Amino acid sequence: MSLERLGVGTYKTTCAADTEYFGELIAPCLEDGDVLILTGGLGVGKTHFTKGVSRGLGDGHMVTSPTFALMAVHDQGRIPLFHFDLYRLEHAYELEDTGIFDVLGYEGACLLEWGEQFQDELTDEYLSVTLKRDEGDSDVRTITLEAHGDRAMELSHLIDKAVQDELA
Repeated sequence: MSLERLGVGTYKTTCAADTEYFGELIAPCLEDGDVLILTGGLGVGKTHFTKGVSRGLGDGHMVTSPTFALMAVHDQGRIPLFHFDLYRLEHAYELEDTGIFDVLGYEGACLLEWGEQFQDELTDEYLSVTLKRDEGDSDVRTITLEAHGDRAMELSHLIDKAVQDELA
C-alpha cells in the first residue's frame, strides 16, 4: 500500500489498487445522505475509487462505470451506494431521467462521476473529490478533497483522520 497524506485533504496513490484502497478506507466515514462529486479526466481512477468505497461498505458486487446505464446501485453493504456517471449528459434537464433526485441527499451515499458540470442543479452540500494524474508518472494520482457545506466539512475531517490513523 502506497497511500500518502500530502496535507489536509490532499493524498497521493501510486497505482489503481491504492486508489481503491483509499476509497475503502473512507467508506466507514460515509452516512446516509452524503454526496461525493468525483472529478477528473477519463481513466484517472474515479471508478477504482468507487470500487473501494463499495467494498469498504461491505458490498461484494462488481463495480463498473455506469456510463450507459447512468446509475448503478450497490445495496448489499452497510448503507446503499448510488453510483452515477453523468458523462453523457449535456443539459441539466436530462438529470430528471437519471433517478438522481429520488436518492440524492436522502438514502445511502451518492458518488457522482462527472457531476461537477451540474453541481449548481444538484445540491449545495457535497464533498468534491478531484483525482489528477501525475504528469511524470501515469500511475500516480493526487486526490484532493474540497468540502461544500457543514456535513461535507465533517466528512472531510473524518476522512483525514482515518487516513492519518491508517498511516500511523
